[in-house]
Amino acid sequence: MRITTVVAASTLGTSYPPSSSTFAHVAHANMVGIIKFLSSTGSPLMINVYPYFVYASDPVNVRLDYAQFTANGSVVQDGSLSYSNLLDAIVDAFYWAMEKEGVTGVDLVVSESGWPSAGNGYIASVELAQIYNQNLVKRFQANAGTPKHPDRSLGGFIFAMFNENQKPAGIEQNFGLFYPNGTPVYGMYFN
Repeated sequence: MRITTVVAASTLGTSYPPSSSTFAHVAHANMVGIIKFLSSTGSPLMINVYPYFVYASDPVNVRLDYAQFTANGSVVQDGSLSYSNLLDAIVDAFYWAMEKEGVTGVDLVVSESGWPSAGNGYIASVELAQIYNQNLVKRFQANAGTPKHPDRSLGGFIFAMFNENQKPAGIEQNFGLFYPNGTPVYGMYFN
């Protein structure tokens, strides 16, 4: 029997470049205990990875094409590793942080990732949400690893199925692929 837990990207204290990543001081002791337990049980760590929030917090220095899986070629060079998308860089930041704690056998699964379709001006639009989520599907369907671990297939989940009209107004209401009445916010292809 495997067991896991979900952690936010904020459990990382340093994440850029990925090879410099460490766990945040406030989360360090808990994260070390968690990853050692997961390692002993052969269980993965589930991580919430939102390139949207990274881009939205610094659109001057974080490229949109890097956040949306649309960059042509490498955007970030970290030693011998090249990153063309932010999701892979964040995932590898977790691998580096775990490795620094002596844990190398824990696989990662993206428990949540998505892009809002409204609620934050031009940064949160139907077009950008569709581009990101469609590219996220392609990324997961490729069964590919990351630059640090090309041998470990990365899988995950889109957040969320429905827009949530019970949440406070803003982006948190608008991550869904469908409106609460079941109609699509935009078209998606899963084959």
